[in-house]
Amino acid sequence: MFKKILLATSGAPSTFGAARVAFDMAKRYGAEVVVLNVMGVPTKAFSQVVNDVRTGEEVEVDDEYRSWVEEELKTTFEKQFETVEFSKLVLTTGVPHREILRCARDEDVDMIVMGASSGDSNVYRKGYPGSTLQRVAKAARCPVMTVHRETASYWGGFSNIVFATDFSKQAASAFKFSLNAAKELDSDLTILHALDISGKVLDQNEIEDRLIAARERIRGTYDLGDFKNCDIEVWEGVPYVEIVKMARERSADLIVMAHHIRELDPEKARIGSTMEQVILRAGCPVISVSKPDKV
Repeated sequence: MFKKILLATSGAPSTFGAARVAFDMAKRYGAEVVVLNVMGVPTKAFSQVVNDVRTGEEVEVDDEYRSWVEEELKTTFEKQFETVEFSKLVLTTGVPHREILRCARDEDVDMIVMGASSGDSNVYRKGYPGSTLQRVAKAARCPVMTVHRETASYWGGFSNIVFATDFSKQAASAFKFSLNAAKELDSDLTILHALDISGKVLDQNEIEDRLIAARERIRGTYDLGDFKNCDIEVWEGVPYVEIVKMARERSADLIVMAHHIRELDPEKARIGSTMEQVILRAGCPVISVSKPDKV
């Protein structure tokens, strides 16, 4: 299911975790990795002068500058390039999220891998993903894997997947991806619903009734077929806290969630607050599934 992986990177240290996972996946599953670097945003239409994505400085993108960027990326990821059989380096200019989506479409990739902060280490201190990730995750036709920090990237392949559901329409696509991955890669799958009781006053009997109802709803909503390596869990609390706790308890390699919650227009919805916090705190990669096209 992983034949071609797109790694969107600025070459900054904040993207090293994402690079580690992308190249590891390509090596394990015999996939091609396409490394995309958007060098800058043109100051004017069709201009060769761009604002560098990392520094914000104006630079002229001529052959010499392209060669310098290419050499820098090859040096930065030299050891990773040596581990994969098929790789490709793409350099371009433009608005980052548009170029990432264009490259994903042109290359027909199965997954996009990127760092949560999109090269800006200050963005996530405020508690929300960078605008590039927001826009890519919203519009991508394939799953988008996010690796927020280095400690979330020490990865050994898929052996335990946690799928967190809120029973939304979008969660159906996330479940399909999770189940397909677990089947094909012989992984364990945990289906988790976190019952949100934050800010609510409920007696214990009511909480337990809701937990039982949610468990029955999972069984009635998600068809596992003949797949046996699956556990169903329903926990109460603050959803993002419970999801991260479950992933830690199960030593999960991957958390899969829908891009956003509630029945919103996918073209308008931003990453939900629960996913934001999971990306920020998880000790493993997190996959956002927005559309059913490539799951």
